[in-house]
Amino acid sequence: MRIVKPVKIKDYVLDGKKIYIQSMLNTRSDDIEGSVKQAIELEKAGCEIIRAAIPDKESVALIEAIKSKINIPLVADIHFDYKLAIMAAEAGVDKIRINPGNIGDMDRVKQVADICREKGIPIRIGVNSGSVEKEILAKYGSSTPEAMAESALKHVEILNKFDFDDIVISIKSSNVNKMIQAYRHISKVCNYPLHLGVTEAGTERMGIIKSAIGIGSLLVDGIGETIRVSLTGDPIKEIYAAKDILKSIGLYSGIEFVSCPTCGRTRIDLVSLAEKIEKEIGNIDKNIKVAIMGCVVNGPGEAKEADIGIAGGDGCAVLFKKGEVIRKIKEENILEELLEEIKKL
Repeated sequence: MRIVKPVKIKDYVLDGKKIYIQSMLNTRSDDIEGSVKQAIELEKAGCEIIRAAIPDKESVALIEAIKSKINIPLVADIHFDYKLAIMAAEAGVDKIRINPGNIGDMDRVKQVADICREKGIPIRIGVNSGSVEKEILAKYGSSTPEAMAESALKHVEILNKFDFDDIVISIKSSNVNKMIQAYRHISKVCNYPLHLGVTEAGTERMGIIKSAIGIGSLLVDGIGETIRVSLTGDPIKEIYAAKDILKSIGLYSGIEFVSCPTCGRTRIDLVSLAEKIEKEIGNIDKNIKVAIMGCVVNGPGEAKEADIGIAGGDGCAVLFKKGEVIRKIKEENILEELLEEIKKL
């Protein structure tokens, strides 16, 4: 098991005992009202850490505006300008994402490290396959997983030089295989908390698939302390996808939903029924398994481990709990009666 150096961000401790879900605002940085609204919506959806781009001094105003309306940590995403990092720290941000090697001479890095140390603000070093330094690329021939890890550790050394060690690392790639290999490599050579994600994963369909494979593979290996599912679109969907990834491997509380793909034996409208039930139970906070099966072949038998479920018949279904049939339900009443039984559990 990987031993993680604990890093505190506001009230959270990144130490491997819990996986925290992140997302990033995609409202314009000059739209304070819209950014605050989206931050509130993300927190309500289950986001645990929010990141906001701070591209100029005017956008620093986002920090106070957002923090006054949410209870979860806020991360400032900074590129190149060390002054913005200092301003974000002074404004009370909870964490800063920056690459020390990209902000100029060492005196600038020292100023950022000093104020973050003084205020207890951790720094996330974010490396991706397109940001590896030229000399490292020359050494490895391309942005290999080893090259990405070496780039990240180079930035770590810069911060360590100025007595700063509250560090989180991410080494993302849009290539799933490369991303997995990069995180596996760096997990063996350092003990800093790791933020997982497939960068530029795409729109919802492929983005969720790529993220589930990349993030899920690493989490199963015990690698990763925070995650972000990066999707082109509504960031609320990133939260739902992240929850589902964590639920699927037993790392997030909530209902585990299973349903069969249907076949020629199916005699009820299982597809629409499954969609309705999944939507209705999405926010129920119960650690139970619910099964929606098309027939008795897949019903109490294959799904006997489910806490509750239904197996379709001809215009009806049987309700079962832990493989034991309880009663028969008419097709038109399945949704209502199943939901009522779930509430009782």
